[in-house]
Amino acid sequence: MLKLTHLALAVLLGLAAVPAQAQGTSSDAPKLTIYTYDGFAADWGPGGQLKAGFEARCSCTVEFVAADSSIGTLRKVQLEGDSTPADLIVGLDTAIAGEARATGLFADHGLDLANLNLPEKWTDQQFVPFDYSHFAIMYDTDRTKTPPKSFEELIAMPASVKISIQDPRSSTPGFGLVLWIKAAYGDRAKDIWAGLKPHILTVTRDWSESYDLFLKGEADLTLSYTTSPAYHIIEEKKDTIKAAIFDEGHLAQIEVAGILKSSKHQQLAKDFLAYLTSVNGQKILPTTNWMFPVVDLGADTNAVFGTLPQPTKTLSVSDADIAAHGKEWIDEMLKAIQ
Repeated sequence: MLKLTHLALAVLLGLAAVPAQAQGTSSDAPKLTIYTYDGFAADWGPGGQLKAGFEARCSCTVEFVAADSSIGTLRKVQLEGDSTPADLIVGLDTAIAGEARATGLFADHGLDLANLNLPEKWTDQQFVPFDYSHFAIMYDTDRTKTPPKSFEELIAMPASVKISIQDPRSSTPGFGLVLWIKAAYGDRAKDIWAGLKPHILTVTRDWSESYDLFLKGEADLTLSYTTSPAYHIIEEKKDTIKAAIFDEGHLAQIEVAGILKSSKHQQLAKDFLAYLTSVNGQKILPTTNWMFPVVDLGADTNAVFGTLPQPTKTLSVSDADIAAHGKEWIDEMLKAIQ
């Protein structure tokens, strides 16, 4: 993929992690171990800058340990249980927060989050949001002159129009698409999936693979985020990649972090979450993780983010419904597209 693909994928969500080595800290300083997904910990992601910023004020060291996905971080902690070396997980999202909470492995964060700027009011006592965006179908104006304005319009497009999507069993965006369609169409979701079947080029394990196919031109459309065009505009000076805004509304992905009960550094972990949601921490995220910050940064947010079209309707699915029906909805999707 060279610059247009490898670098784009790397900066948007990342493909490799970098080891976090402490700089200028004593050997007996406490170490905060953070499990996250690979893009967050990569040298082009926010992890390195957040590490440097927090270490400058904490008399500690920070080590990011990367898995291939945010779902992977949760599975790793579930396997390790109370013996896990992790103090925190950074990079779960609201779609899997309920499952994470049900493990009983996470502690209350104890932070006052009343002033956050989010698509929905935040009341969660265990997970702290740090960025967000809405899921969206991406298109390139050089290839798609008239983008769909709904899933039904996408279905009605010629069968030659192909979309790459992600597997909901291994990818949080993939699961997000399942929830988005369910939230928008309810009992009709299986019919929407059946209608999409002729358009689905492939179902990839993760986001980077499907976005790669889109950037190469093998897929006309792909699942990503309303903020994804910001990368192409800011880093590549390219404004042809856009998010299609759907009439039925969009589901928001809110990324969250949580402290593990087994952590020996509870206060330090809490301090990191406070830093992550502070103005100084939040300034790092928009142009490294390519998502919206959860606090109002004013002029400190790149102006491009203010130009990106956003949905007027935000859809949601409750934790209870996801816990009760998530697997059923995934099975419904997989059966419909087989």
